[in-house]
Amino acid sequence: MKLLTHNMLACHIKGVQNGFPFKIEAEKVEVQEADFEPDFLQHIFPRIQWAALCEAAAAMGVEGLPAEATEEMLEDDAFMKKFHHALLEVHLQEGALVCPETGRKFPVSAGIPNLLLTEDEC
Repeated sequence: MKLLTHNMLACHIKGVQNGFPFKIEAEKVEVQEADFEPDFLQHIFPRIQWAALCEAAAAMGVEGLPAEATEEMLEDDAFMKKFHHALLEVHLQEGALVCPETGRKFPVSAGIPNLLLTEDEC
């Protein structure tokens, strides 16, 4: 699971008010090269919750992202490469996503998060 995906997910357990962002418990992380597409990064940047991306990246061992980011930083090649790497090349292969409010763990296996709820959680 890419951090791009993580940044778009929220916990939907009935009654949860603060279901974003999931905490990450990483057991296995892989880096898979991806084509560098600056136009895509510029397009997706306004939709990214930066603090959540930084927290998730740190949980997966990614270093070098600034604590805050602005659209002006998209002109800096070094920043864009770090942003690209964290968002698109780092994959959570095994581990769990943890709801920040309830602590409920959702397993991630072979890079696929299982966010299915039990009947009493719907």
